[in-house]
Amino acid sequence: MVLTVTSVEKRFGKVSILNGVSLTLAAGEAVALTGESGSGKSTLLHMIAGLEPMDAGEITINGKALENLRDAERATLRRENIGIIFQQFNLIPSLTVAQNLSFQARLTGRSVDIDALASSLGLTEHLAKYPEQLSGGQQQRVAIGRAVAASPKLILADEPTGNLDEATGDAVFDLLVTAAHDKGAALLIVTHSNRLASRADRRLHLRHGHFQ
Repeated sequence: MVLTVTSVEKRFGKVSILNGVSLTLAAGEAVALTGESGSGKSTLLHMIAGLEPMDAGEITINGKALENLRDAERATLRRENIGIIFQQFNLIPSLTVAQNLSFQARLTGRSVDIDALASSLGLTEHLAKYPEQLSGGQQQRVAIGRAVAASPKLILADEPTGNLDEATGDAVFDLLVTAAHDKGAALLIVTHSNRLASRADRRLHLRHGHFQ
């Protein structure tokens, strides 16, 4: 398994957000994570990425348990194995679209066909532009492209189509699922759209701290 989450718990003060959540993701599998706002979906993704500590349980990525790693080791694991698409785009303002797209791939020493990637995301005519010259939807597509460019083993996507129109959102969702299938990556994608969730291989619904 690329990802194994076992009996994970998370509390904020006296409020319990996640109560013994467990899941597995295999290579090439696309799983949609749904649930109401505040149900803990984003928190779970942040914990899987090693950006948020858990109160109990275990998260293992490619056989490495996060709780056994030092901060620097977690950062290396994240850089080399995980593509992250969170609600904040976190593009580098001083880099062009082309440079942002290739940024993580360069860090890992992997090659990427920027022209083909840009074409699949509808960004070909924007490669020389800077993030501030793009719309929110275009910036989101750059963030998605950057995450998949390095061929990560695990892709974590938090509402990646939230700023896109329906047609573009469908295309981006399909791109992520196809990337998972074709490149053997495990994809965990948070979405509020039942329509999009139905297109994943499997769906998990988070409610009251549990999967239902």
